[in-house]
Amino acid sequence: MEYEIIHLPKEEWENTIVPIGYTTREYYHISVERGADGFVVEMKKQPFPQPVTHTPQEYDFPDRLYEPHWDQACASGIVQDGKLMAVVETAPEKWANRLRVTELWVDESLRGKGVGHALMEKVKEQARREGRRALILETQSCNVNAIGFYLHEGLTLMGFDACCYSNNDLKRGEVRVEFGMLF
Repeated sequence: MEYEIIHLPKEEWENTIVPIGYTTREYYHISVERGADGFVVEMKKQPFPQPVTHTPQEYDFPDRLYEPHWDQACASGIVQDGKLMAVVETAPEKWANRLRVTELWVDESLRGKGVGHALMEKVKEQARREGRRALILETQSCNVNAIGFYLHEGLTLMGFDACCYSNNDLKRGEVRVEFGMLF
């Protein structure tokens, strides 16, 4: 089945919640060891003792389109019968000449059908057209499926923030990780 990716105008889609949620049985354990000559960082997939589920409802600030802090954000997606079925939102990081993917979500009913790939191709083309030096995005070390998708799309690990969400991110197995690609 063919899906049309359309521009989602800010005046129509601003503040729309992006229902990002997932269940995972694994996470990437990140360890940081300091030695005499520097640091050794390891990121290795491990099982959780029991499945972990994250839903938009557990956060006081669910992901929304066209957040005020994303200057010049632009969103595209798939809409069926007025319902958002897939979306990608980008915002330029002018100071770094990078294009940041601020939101990427595909409804479960469309997963595995090439929709995510089509959205990523659209973003890669945008980055090239705008002359960006890199494409970057954030996910969590426990979002193993997303990480696998990004790796399949040609992105690689760019870095991590060990205390972005809480002071226990490393222990909880939910660390902010940045993936990206250079152009």
